[in-house]
Amino acid sequence: QVQLVESGGGLVQAGGSLKLACAASETITSLVAVAWYRQAPGKQRDWVVRFISSKDTEYADFVKGRFTISRDIAENTVYLQMNSLKPEDTGIYSCNLQGYGASFNYFDSWGQGTQVTVSS
Repeated sequence: QVQLVESGGGLVQAGGSLKLACAASETITSLVAVAWYRQAPGKQRDWVVRFISSKDTEYADFVKGRFTISRDIAENTVYLQMNSLKPEDTGIYSCNLQGYGASFNYFDSWGQGTQVTVSS
């Protein structure tokens, strides 16, 4: 099973930026779907951005124009660039990747989550 390791979380002031990374443990030969989720304290997990192959990338209304998803194919890594951060963006961010690994084995994996804290 492909494992995902997240990094890039931390503490930032409102208006600041962070870039989260979600790195796969092996080569991804085909990426079917990507999503980033966040869970604020005491709240349910919400999707932030999602991409399904052959369809457009979707951003949740509360991050449109501020967050951008990208991918480095050579590094088997997906990124989430977060700009103009607000205190309400605070939460644990998790990535979910679905696709085919180095042996063309299908995987549906989650990262371990990374804490993002935005101070006012």
